[in-house]
Amino acid sequence: MAITDIKEFAHLTESDVAAFGAELDRIRRDIEQSLGESDADYIRRAIRLHRGLEAAARVLLLAGRYRVPRLAGTGLLATAKIIEMMELGHNISHGQWDWMNDPEIHSATWEWDFLGPSKHWQRAHNHVHHTYTNVYGMDADLGFVVLRMTRDEPWRPIHLLQPVASVVVAAGFEWAIAVHDWAIERRHAGVSRRAVRSRPNMEFARKIGRQLGKDMLLFPMLSGRGFRRTLAANATALLLRNLWSYLVIMCGHFPDGAEKFTVGQLENESRGEWYLRQVLGSANFSAGPVLAFMTGNLCYQIEHHLFPDLPSNRYPQIAERVRALCDAYDLPYTTGSLPAQFWQAARTVCTLALPDPLLRDTSDDARETRSERKFQLPALAADAPPTDSIAGVRRGLRTALAAADAHRRRWRLDGTR
Repeated sequence: MAITDIKEFAHLTESDVAAFGAELDRIRRDIEQSLGESDADYIRRAIRLHRGLEAAARVLLLAGRYRVPRLAGTGLLATAKIIEMMELGHNISHGQWDWMNDPEIHSATWEWDFLGPSKHWQRAHNHVHHTYTNVYGMDADLGFVVLRMTRDEPWRPIHLLQPVASVVVAAGFEWAIAVHDWAIERRHAGVSRRAVRSRPNMEFARKIGRQLGKDMLLFPMLSGRGFRRTLAANATALLLRNLWSYLVIMCGHFPDGAEKFTVGQLENESRGEWYLRQVLGSANFSAGPVLAFMTGNLCYQIEHHLFPDLPSNRYPQIAERVRALCDAYDLPYTTGSLPAQFWQAARTVCTLALPDPLLRDTSDDARETRSERKFQLPALAADAPPTDSIAGVRRGLRTALAAADAHRRRWRLDGTR
């Protein structure tokens, strides 16, 4: 079962959690007070780069009868679409640049180059996912509905297909997200999908028509005899964007160490506990400046979940302080290489396709699903004080996890518990 008491799991007292939250509030204030023209220049440069890449791609695809320009145009178009989705559409729609009061770069007016309407995504993502991050039964992004990513979800025979389903979701990620957001919008509006002329349905239909008309009809028609080649190039660019965005999202949400929570954790949840849930429920991966930009700076998923409405270009700066804070409270800061994080997420997809009796670890002590009951074995000394009174060094979750993992390795070797 997932975490029901985050303070017990994190080995922190109520005052520890309050102090932890206060430190993160301080980081937020510091960043907000330092925002200025250099940040505004960053997002404007990103927009110019995206538009320049897309224009160059369209020109090259007009010469699509030649192989090299066609391949170059396809690559540039995929790059432009990735930038628009990850660094622009996603982050602008979070309100990261609303402080500029620029009507062009504002969450209320920006409509991204994506199949689903921005405001559908904002409700499903900003208001649901970021409020109930990794809470089973509340966060609809926990497995995108079709994937079983925690043992809290009862196994069903259909889950045997989820390794194949995950490939289908990756290839059609744009459609998967758009339909997912549309369903949440309909539930919020209280209308049935059969109410054909309802507001959510009409918004969704108009956006689909606009996107398919642009990428699958208008630009291919402008190529004249090269219609089919341009159509294939556009479809390839969309596929590459889907695969890339799926990869990034999986690496930030489902590697080992990205914890899951029960609805009970939400009862009387304090601000500090909400912050703590974001840190423990997210994962980063290593990236240089170019790779970070191409992920929309979601290689800093922990920082994004803590401060989803702060500008993404500040996440590297924020990450230094968050990591130091995790060190001070002996909390894990889950990160790793991009291949390693994706491998762990993919392994979870395949592992949880199997029924529980075939799995080795328990539902409280598995790579992808842990809880405070993991530490209840007497040998783990879960009741150790949070601070070593002699050395003055805090003993928290990171130390407890290391001890538990060492104990499990010994148990597997000699069969003692």
